[in-house]
Amino acid sequence: MTNSTALAMLRDIPGEDRPRERMLASGAGALSLSELLAIILRTGTRRESALHLAQRLLQEAGGIRGIVDLSLDELMEIKGIGPAKAVQLKAGIELGQRLARTRLPEAHVIRSPRDAAELLMEQLRYLQKEHFVCLFLNTKNHVIAQETLSIGSLNASIVHPREVFRAAIKCSSASVVCAHNHPSGDPTPSPEDIRMTERLRSAGEVIGIDVLDHIVIGDGVFVSLKEQGMM
Repeated sequence: MTNSTALAMLRDIPGEDRPRERMLASGAGALSLSELLAIILRTGTRRESALHLAQRLLQEAGGIRGIVDLSLDELMEIKGIGPAKAVQLKAGIELGQRLARTRLPEAHVIRSPRDAAELLMEQLRYLQKEHFVCLFLNTKNHVIAQETLSIGSLNASIVHPREVFRAAIKCSSASVVCAHNHPSGDPTPSPEDIRMTERLRSAGEVIGIDVLDHIVIGDGVFVSLKEQGMM
């Protein structure tokens, strides 16, 4: 049997077993190292499929760690790896290394009404219409999402509880801090602010997502309905 007949070309592999098709169907985590490398390499040679080239590359380099340590020139010394494939491999490796050096940005933690107010103050204090904003928190009170749910007229912002809790459920939030601005600069809660807060609090009790506070933002000042005993 000749080498060319012993090595099945990628086009002869059933579609569901090809690396790209398998990734589309099952996700990257289901692929082997050789399959992931085959996707980066894109093509093989006249005698090898991309998958067989990837398998041989891993064998000759002594595993993925060995590939990482190879220079561009050393990669190009491997049969079937030209400049384009060597550059593709090094670019993929560099992306992985840079990702490994990154950290998630530090999450904001809401421990008090002031924490929420300071997070939102500069975003809301100068707006000429009322914006109703929610901070969605996890079980440790880390902010996992922020969303503006309503933009009102000059002095009115109406939001329905279903909008708040639809957004909360979407991001798997354990609790919510609501906030809106008063364009007048005076953060004194209106009767409608108080009624809306009670509707939100009651709906949260039914759904199982706590409404921790409702912050009214003025011009450099704020009022917490929780601190004022209004919820």
